[in-house]
Amino acid sequence: MPKRILVGTIVSDKTDKTVTVLVERKVKHPLYGKIIRRSKKYHAHDEDNSFKSGDRVRIEETRPFSKTKSWKVLDRVLAGKTTAFEADV
Repeated sequence: MPKRILVGTIVSDKTDKTVTVLVERKVKHPLYGKIIRRSKKYHAHDEDNSFKSGDRVRIEETRPFSKTKSWKVLDRVLAGKTTAFEADV
């Protein structure tokens, strides 16, 4: 059976070897027909702590690593936005 692969944005990287990935999908409302967004957060395994908050990543379903973590990060799709600020000299 093939493993599921999802694309989402990292919203938290505070825990050791774990990132929280927000995956959004668009569905059609059953009665009104409007396209609405549904989102879900997944805990994914990040062995090297190399992914940061704001990165867009692909995650793959695997064996359970812990009670809540059964996904692992495959690779980075898009790097996060870095904010630049001016220093007062």
